Amino acid sequence: MIIRIVRLTFAPEHVPAFLQIFQDSESQIRQMPGCRFLELWQDADQPHVYCTHSHWESAEDLNTYRRSELFGQVWPATKALFAAPPLAFSVQPAELPAAPGA
Repeated sequence: MIIRIVRLTFAPEHVPAFLQIFQDSESQIRQMPGCRFLELWQDADQPHVYCTHSHWESAEDLNTYRRSELFGQVWPATKALFAAPPLAFSVQPAELPAAPGA
C-alpha cells in the first residue's frame, strides 16, 4: 500500500475554487483502480493550506491515476490556484524486524 500526502497552499481568495474542484472530483478519484481511501485535511493554523491524503494499492495504481484524463483536468485547474509550490510525498507502512525471542 502507498499513502500519498500532498500539501497545497492557496491564496485565501482561491480556497472556494479549490474546494469546488475537490468536491466535483473526489468521487471519481475514489473510483480510480487501486484507490482505497481519499480525504481532505485543512491546516489547523493556516486555513488556506490543505492536504490531500489518499491510499493506493500500489505505486503503479497511483501512477495510473496521475496519467489519467481525470488527473489531467484536476491538477492543472488546482495548480493555477497555488500561492506556493505543493509538497507531495508517498509513504508506506514500515516493516519492523521481529522482536528478539518472538
